[in-house]
Amino acid sequence: MDLHSPAFLAVFPWLALTLGLCLGSFYSVCSHRYLTEESIVSPGSHCPACKHRLAWWELVPVLSWILLRGRCSNCKERISPLYPAHELVSGLLAWLLAVKFGPTPMFLFFLAMGGLYITASMIDLQSFLLPDRLTLPAAVIALAGAGLLLPVGWRDALIGASAGYGLFWILAKAYFAARGVDGLGGGDVKLMLSIGALTGWMGLPFAILIGSLGALVLSPVFLFAGKKDDNPIPIPFGPFLCFGGMAQAVYGREITALIS
Repeated sequence: MDLHSPAFLAVFPWLALTLGLCLGSFYSVCSHRYLTEESIVSPGSHCPACKHRLAWWELVPVLSWILLRGRCSNCKERISPLYPAHELVSGLLAWLLAVKFGPTPMFLFFLAMGGLYITASMIDLQSFLLPDRLTLPAAVIALAGAGLLLPVGWRDALIGASAGYGLFWILAKAYFAARGVDGLGGGDVKLMLSIGALTGWMGLPFAILIGSLGALVLSPVFLFAGKKDDNPIPIPFGPFLCFGGMAQAVYGREITALIS
């Protein structure tokens, strides 16, 4: 099969969308089982409430959740909307990457980075933690990709990773010294290693800006959720940093052209 034929290029984004939806289902399992300290291999897919083993028709990304009306077919317990959210975000990302890069190593590289970022983001949203087992491999993959595939190159990737890590380490220490509480977790600091490597030192400010704007736009959602229990909910910064880093790494030229 000619991967660069017009016919295949036309259908490739939709194949990527399907792949992304399926990967999103796997990411949801990874994030949930990290939080529950279960193996991602065994047991098979099941309802967290009643342990009902899911049939194949209950595992179709997004569609199964809609048909089941967000509830387990056995015990009728509510199924978190985070499950289809994983799948939708992953599917959309895969589609965008396929449109941007086509069937190339760049597509596979950013798909892998996106998988790590989506899983880490969902864990952060639920626990305010960014696991080392995701942030550190992301840094290694980002540095390798920057040197082999990205226009950033080894030198700028290393400077960007060091600058991102150093800046957020200083911010975390300064906030703790001023307020006596952690404002930035260690996971956010380690996450900046991969983001700085992806964007390079020149793109790093734009990545942080995009992530900060995203957090600002969605901050009312967290404030509103906190009012229900009269308990303020802190805003996890990791998902927004991941979004800013991926946006800058994939669409950096377009963003720069738009600003200028």
